[in-house]
Amino acid sequence: MVNLSPRALRAAGPAILVIAALATITGALAYGGGAAPLEIGDAGPVVRWGLPIAKLVVNISAAGVVGVLVTALFALKAGERAFDTALDAASVSAALFTIASAMTGFLTFVDAFNPAIDAGPEFGAQLGRFLVETETGRTWLITTVAGAVLTVLTFAVRTWTPTLLVAIFAIASLVPMGTQGHSGEEAFHHEAMTALIIHIIGAAVWLGGLLLMVIARPQLDRDATATALSRYSSLALVAFFVVAVSGTVRAAIGLRDFEALFSPYGLILVVKIVALVVIGGLGAWYRKGLIGRLRDDGSSRRFWGLIAFELALMGVASGAAAALARTPPPVAALVPAVPTPAEVLTGAPLPPELTIERWFTSFNVDLIWAFAAGFGLFFYAVGVARLHRRGDSWPVFRTVTWTAGLLLLVWVTAGPINVYQDYLFSVHMIGHMLLSMAIPTLLVVGAPVSLAARAIRKRDDGTRGGREWILWAVHSPVARILTNPFVAAGLFIGSLWVFYFTDLFRWSLYDHLGHEWMVAHFLITGYLFVLTLIGIDPVPWRLPYAGRLLLLIGVMAMHAFFGIAIMMQSGLMIAEWFGSMGRTWGVTPLEDQYAGGGVAWSVGEIPTLILAIAVAIQWSRSDERIQKRRDRHADRTGDAELTAYNEQLAALAERDARTPS
Repeated sequence: MVNLSPRALRAAGPAILVIAALATITGALAYGGGAAPLEIGDAGPVVRWGLPIAKLVVNISAAGVVGVLVTALFALKAGERAFDTALDAASVSAALFTIASAMTGFLTFVDAFNPAIDAGPEFGAQLGRFLVETETGRTWLITTVAGAVLTVLTFAVRTWTPTLLVAIFAIASLVPMGTQGHSGEEAFHHEAMTALIIHIIGAAVWLGGLLLMVIARPQLDRDATATALSRYSSLALVAFFVVAVSGTVRAAIGLRDFEALFSPYGLILVVKIVALVVIGGLGAWYRKGLIGRLRDDGSSRRFWGLIAFELALMGVASGAAAALARTPPPVAALVPAVPTPAEVLTGAPLPPELTIERWFTSFNVDLIWAFAAGFGLFFYAVGVARLHRRGDSWPVFRTVTWTAGLLLLVWVTAGPINVYQDYLFSVHMIGHMLLSMAIPTLLVVGAPVSLAARAIRKRDDGTRGGREWILWAVHSPVARILTNPFVAAGLFIGSLWVFYFTDLFRWSLYDHLGHEWMVAHFLITGYLFVLTLIGIDPVPWRLPYAGRLLLLIGVMAMHAFFGIAIMMQSGLMIAEWFGSMGRTWGVTPLEDQYAGGGVAWSVGEIPTLILAIAVAIQWSRSDERIQKRRDRHADRTGDAELTAYNEQLAALAERDARTPS
């Protein structure tokens, strides 16, 4: 292993990454046939080789934006030179991301249509129609514009909150890229697309953070370097888990059987997997021992040589990933040539009739919410364990309710509700009621913010870790508005009507991203409403208990009226969807819609009633606590207030007795 000084690695690190990536993608394309000429309509070697290389540059530069920003927000201090260096690096990466995205969009157009390239108006009109009228063209147009905006923003911002907003925008700009590749042509393409989006974001955080550690090293002293590396290694550990799981899911959809692993596509995939596993092992090794020793030997060439080797492996994995996007999978996991109506609409075959047994055996995992629930359970358990280790207590019932809420979330997003909600409106409405009312109630009782404030270590070096960012979010002006009881109630009940009686409902059915937005929206609005009623976590202001009950009764009435409004519908909601599935089992779509309205009216009121009971119990306990405080005060003072009051009454009576009639 080559030993490099930190300053030498700062210059050589990106070069090591790019050279390894180019060497890998060249070999993988030649071996897997991803750059082989087409028999008909071949666009030429420049396009065949240039397109995957341009996508490789897009991936690496995206990591230079997203990973650098995320790691800077978690590991560095705003206002210091290292933080400014991170933003400068992100700005350069964003400019490269913009150029590479534009080139990718252009080469994709040439590869798909093989037009005669010239400066005439006809070619420009063809390119314009491709960018505006086709999904692929719009994707790369949006990505290019997003990259240009990021270039300006990363150059302009230098403080905490603007940098956070830019980082969120940068992550969002990677989502369109996840809709490309083979995902849209495969069966289970929704699952493949979700896995690919998560994989891209996780890999970007992992690679970009490593680049930042190399770039920012000269601006950090020995202790700051070790601290920043330790914090980055925590992010890298999470990113490694995300990349490993999402990559496994994506590979399973593409390969479908073990024999396909020995095809050119499978062997390129093996190269990528081996590189990522070795990187993960190296990360665990230096997290366990080398980072601590770096505090004693800040110029350790062995350590930075290890980082150089890790960058080379990152290049190998990135090159293999870009080649896989161009290499056809070995198994034709495509939708049938004559798809059924359900396959046309949903991309998946119509499931069998929903029976009692299938309520317990059907599953279709949504990877986003599986990750959310898994990390939620893990970090909550770690927080509780940390409190117990230092001798503090945490109520068991809070842990139980938090766990139950996340397990219920997994069941809703991965079980029979997720399988059948596209085909049965009644099942969709059951899922809605659980997402917006039952699950938020359980999660709010778990008091995650209070646990985080007590369990996460407070930083004293001016940087922001998990505790600092959580408390910042809780006390931000946006949180003050959203946790206002009337705003939360308005969002909860108002969005219910807006969603189902506008095209938002249609968007959630036709677009998988719309479906994910729907789940997140129902969870967040339900959580905010329940938090204002029975929450333990701090909010700026809560109504008195009588006001909470009145607000809840009003929301309950509007909720019941919503269910009745659906039951009174004479026609189908989204008729071209629910009425065109070709479903031959179960009740008719209109009868099923009537049942869905009944669910919203009747079953949906059960969590509301539970909330009303919880508010009443808290009200009663609050009165008991007030009375106990008064009793304790009386015991301490010997009923001094009561004695003074009685003496005052006696004095008044004596005065009245002396006064003539």
